Order: sequence, then structure tokens, then C-alpha cells
Amino acid sequence: MRVILADDAALVRQGVARLLEDEGFEVLAQLDTADELLDRVTELRPDVTIVDVRMPPTHTVEGLRAAVAIKQAHPQVGVVVLSQHLETRYALQLLSGGGGGVGYLLKERVADIAEFAEAIRRVARGGSAVDPEVVSRLMGGPRRPTPVEPLSPREREVVALMAEGRSNHAIAQQLFIHPKTVESHVAAVFMKLGLLPEPDDNRRVLAVLAHLRLRSDEG
Repeated sequence: MRVILADDAALVRQGVARLLEDEGFEVLAQLDTADELLDRVTELRPDVTIVDVRMPPTHTVEGLRAAVAIKQAHPQVGVVVLSQHLETRYALQLLSGGGGGVGYLLKERVADIAEFAEAIRRVARGGSAVDPEVVSRLMGGPRRPTPVEPLSPREREVVALMAEGRSNHAIAQQLFIHPKTVESHVAAVFMKLGLLPEPDDNRRVLAVLAHLRLRSDEG
């Protein structure tokens, strides 16, 4: 699996590169600015790009803007934002842009290398990997009323765990409920969000993105 890394902190960038190589990834390029990122993605066509939010020259949202641009220009390329910061506006634009292959992970909450590597692989395959703290903050934000029937609190918990890429069985264990109950909640989520029958992996990604999209308007 082929990866491009973009992070202006050399120790972090090289450390992540080494960890990924140890997990069997091929690191095609390591970049310290966001300016050349889209060009290198176009040139090298990685399976996934990992990018920090704050990069030169202003150290604000250059990396996140580049991540959004990559998904727009190359929707087949997975994009994982790996940062210490959550920038709500661009995060919502990235995560609710349609389709899958997106992730947003917080550096300080990555505690298991194997889980981190699996999250990168999941995004590369078109799935999602969103830190629960990110989901919590995004789902807690303001939104305008919509004609879509609102999800229940339990269904929102299920969507949040789906965003982490958890299976129905894993969700059941986390919520201490029966897997059949999870299946019922997931089916209700699909129905309320108007997701027609298709492969469940894709619908799970679409459910997360659709629910976040409902919260992306700030009035």
C-alpha cells in the first residue's frame, strides 16, 4: 500500500514513515509543505495521503485545504488528516464531501500502532477512520432543521462508532447491547438518511458522511 506523508515536523514525519514502513507500507514521498502535495499526488497516485493541518507558510489550515483539494481532484485517493488540531469548517468539508476514503485522527490519541495502520488501510480501501473526539465535536455543532427525520441518541452513538470503522459486533460490545439490536439501529440509520440498498460497507461510510453533512450548515 503506497503512502505520501505531509508534515512540517521532521521528527513526526520521519517517525510516522518508519512506523508505516514497519507495517508494510511503501512511503512514496515525505513533504514538509502543503504547496506541492497535490502535484505529488497527481504524479505518484498513492493509495492514501496522510497530512497535518497546520503547515507553512502561515501554519493555519494549509494541510487541511490541501486534503480537501486532493479529494476533489482525486476521489479515489484516500486522505487521512493526522493532527493535534481540529479545524471544524474544513473538517466538515472534507468528511462530508461525498464518497469514502477519508479519515481524521488526532496525534495524541493514537495509542496502538496496529490499529493506526489498520485505520490507514481502511481509508485506502474507501472506508472511514474518524477519531471519536472529532466525531463528538462535529456532531455536537449547530445545524439547520432538515426534512430528514432526526436520529435517536442511540442511533447517533451507532453512527459515531461506525465513523471509527467498527463492525456491528464491535459496536455491540462497546454499547453492551445485542448484535441484532445494532443491526436494527443501523437499518434505521440507513432508512432515516435515505440510503438505498447497496453494499453495506459503502452505506456505512455514506451514513457517517450524510449525518455529518446535515450538520455542516451553520445557518
